[in-house]
Amino acid sequence: MSRLPIIVGFGGFSAAGRSSGHHAYRRMVIESLPEQERQETLAGLAVMMGLVKYEGDQYQDESGNTLSLAQIESKHGAAVLDGTLIRRIEKTFFDVDAAHWQKNAVLGANDQPLVFDMRRRDLPEPVPANWLVKDLDDDRVQVTAPNGLEVKFDSYRELPVKSAGQLPRGFNPGSLYNSHYHPRALQLAVIGASDAIQSVGIEWQTIMDAVNPDQVTVYASNVMSQMDENGFGGLLKSRLKGGRVGSKQCPLGLNTMPADFVNAYILGSVGHTGAITGACASFLYNLRAAVEDIIAGKCRVAVVGTAEAPILPEIIDGYATMGALASEEKLRKLDGTEEADPRRTSRPFGENAGFTMAEASQYIVLMDDALVMELGADIHGAVSDVFINADGFKKSISAPGPGNYITMAKAVAAARALVGEEAVRERSMIQAHGSSTPQNRVTESHIFDQIAQTFGITQWPVSAVKAYVGHSLAAASGEQLISSLGVFKYGLIPGIKTIDKVADDVFAERLQISIKDVDRRSSPIDVAFLNSKGFGGNNATANLLAPHVVASMLSRRYGADAVAAYQERRAAVVANANDYDQQALKGNFDTIYHFGKNLVDESQITISQSKITLPGFAQSIDLPVTSRFEDMAP
Repeated sequence: MSRLPIIVGFGGFSAAGRSSGHHAYRRMVIESLPEQERQETLAGLAVMMGLVKYEGDQYQDESGNTLSLAQIESKHGAAVLDGTLIRRIEKTFFDVDAAHWQKNAVLGANDQPLVFDMRRRDLPEPVPANWLVKDLDDDRVQVTAPNGLEVKFDSYRELPVKSAGQLPRGFNPGSLYNSHYHPRALQLAVIGASDAIQSVGIEWQTIMDAVNPDQVTVYASNVMSQMDENGFGGLLKSRLKGGRVGSKQCPLGLNTMPADFVNAYILGSVGHTGAITGACASFLYNLRAAVEDIIAGKCRVAVVGTAEAPILPEIIDGYATMGALASEEKLRKLDGTEEADPRRTSRPFGENAGFTMAEASQYIVLMDDALVMELGADIHGAVSDVFINADGFKKSISAPGPGNYITMAKAVAAARALVGEEAVRERSMIQAHGSSTPQNRVTESHIFDQIAQTFGITQWPVSAVKAYVGHSLAAASGEQLISSLGVFKYGLIPGIKTIDKVADDVFAERLQISIKDVDRRSSPIDVAFLNSKGFGGNNATANLLAPHVVASMLSRRYGADAVAAYQERRAAVVANANDYDQQALKGNFDTIYHFGKNLVDESQITISQSKITLPGFAQSIDLPVTSRFEDMAP
C-alpha cells in the first residue's frame, strides 16, 4: 500500500511577501479579494516593510497613533503595492545605473619609460624582470617600467537590465535572527524553512517524538550557490581585489547549504538529506526525491525547499549576455516607448523579451497519510507524482527539447488514472514555467496544446506566477506550488496581468490564458500540474492534488470513524497555525535558529545489533536485520 505524501505546512518569502497563510498568493490576487482579507494582507506587508508597527495589541504609525486596517490601506496601501512584486532594482542591492567594474588601461607612452614611486612592501612578487627598482629610502622605491604599466581603474557602468523580483521593500531577512556572515540565500533559507515549520501548527518536537529519528528527510538546494560577498562571490574576488579570503566564504557558498542549515540549525535532524539541482526545475527535483521516499516508506516526514538570492551584478551580467533577460532596450523597442515599465518586464505568453531575475525562498513540509491522521495535521494538498525527463541530444544547452512532452504526458496520464478523466478535462489547471521568453511562449504552449488534444481538454486554465514575482531559478517551481495552494484555498486562478493579450504565435486554442483572475469557486480545481523547464534539458512536471481530493482519498482508506477522530485532532492544530499566522502578520516571526544548542552527546550513543539510540530522541533507529537481496544471498 503506497503512502500518500501530504503537504501539512508551507512557508517562505518572495517578492509577493510571506508564503505561509497564503499571503504571498493573496498579494497576487489582491484586486479580487474580499475587503477583510485584502486589508489584512496589506497590513502584514506594511509591518514587514517597516511602514507601520504592531505594539500593545494594535497597529501604530511612527508617532504611536493607533491605525485600523482601513487606515493602513488608505495611508500605506499604495506604498505596499509599489514596494512588492517585480520592480526596479533598488539601491540596497546596487545601483543599476552605476554598477561597479574595473576598466583596463596602460599607463605610459610606448617610446618613453614610465617612472613612479611606491612603497617597498607594495612591490609585486616577483618583481617584473624589465622593471628597474631604485631605493629612495627605507620605505619607498622608484620604479622605471620601460614598456609602461597595465592597470585597472575602478569604473561604473549602466546595466542593460534594471528590474528584478525583490523581497518587499524595507524588509531585511537577516534581521530576523543572528545572521552574522551568512550569505543572503542562507538567510532566506533559514527564515523560509522556519516559516514553513511553524505554519504546520504542531510543535516540531511532537513530530520528532512520533517517528524514528532517521524517518525525517530534508531535500533543499539552490542553483547559483551563494555568490554574494559572504559566499563564493567574496571567495572568488577577495584576492583579486587585494583582500583576504574569509574562513566562512568557502563552506557557506556550497549549494547544499539550504539543506544543511535546515538540518543543523532548525530541525536538528539526523535523517536522510540531499541537495539536488536541476537548473530552474530544482525545487521539483528535490520534491520528487521526498515524494518517492514517502511513497516507498523510507521516510515519514520531509522538508523540501530551495532558496535563491541571485540579484547580483555578476549574475545579471551573465544571464543578460546570454540574451536571456528582458533588457531596457528590448522592452522599449517592444512597447514603442522611450521608457520601459519596470513592473511589466515579465510577460509570460505575451509579447515579451526575456525573463526577469528574482530572489525567493520556498519550503514545504510533507507527511505520509498515516502520520497526518495520527497527529491531526492540516491538509493543504498532496503530491502524487513528480516526473523528470531529459531532452536527449541537444544543439544548444539552453534550448528546449522533447523531455517536457514526456513529463507533461506522464503527469496528465497519471492524474487521469487517479482522479478520473472528467476531473482532468474539467477541473485541472497548469502552473506554467512561463519564463517570459519568446521561445518559451511558443514551445511550452505547443506542449500544452498537444497534451490537451490527446486528452480531450478544450479550455485548460494556465497561470504563470513569474509574471508577479519573476524567475527565482531554483525556487521557481516552489513558487508555482505555493500559488497553487492558494488557488485550492480561494478558488481564484491568478491572471497574467502584465500582458495586454496573448501573443499571436502562442498555441492558445485549447488553453485559457487570462489577463484577469479567473474565479473557479463554483467549479473547484482538483489537480494542478506544475511544469518546469531548466537549462541543460532539466524538465519536471508534478501533480498537485487539492485538499478536498485528498480528504476523499483518506475517507476511502480509513473510513468515516477514523476521519471524524482525525478532524477532532485537527481543530487544535489549525488553531495553532492560525495563531502563528496572526503573530507573523504583526511582525513576530520568532524565527527558529538553534546555534550551538541541543548538541548530541556522542558519548551517550548506544548501539546494539538491531538498533541505535541517540540521546534527546524519543525513539531509536532500527538497523537492518534482513537483506533486501535475501533471495540472492550466498
